[in-house]
Amino acid sequence: MNTRRRMVGVVTSDKMQKTVVVEVTRTYRHQLYKKVVHARQRFMAHDELGCQIGDTVQIVESRPLSRRKRWVVEAILRREVGAEEPALGLEGVE
Repeated sequence: MNTRRRMVGVVTSDKMQKTVVVEVTRTYRHQLYKKVVHARQRFMAHDELGCQIGDTVQIVESRPLSRRKRWVVEAILRREVGAEEPALGLEGVE
């Protein structure tokens, strides 16, 4: 195993070609005030696997691929249910 950072997040946008936006959330307790804090970060990642919005993916850091892309989708951990199937239309039904 190499020393590259890996993160797990949810795909929030797939409108670009071979690029997805992955949102990584983490929850931690504030050290002084003991309040639960929800933090989120958004990363642009190179996608050769064909991710869709709602998929849970694992991303790994890589060399700079463009101005804002420094991550690559390594694996799709969970597909969004019903993301691939087209909506059922009522064509021809009277």
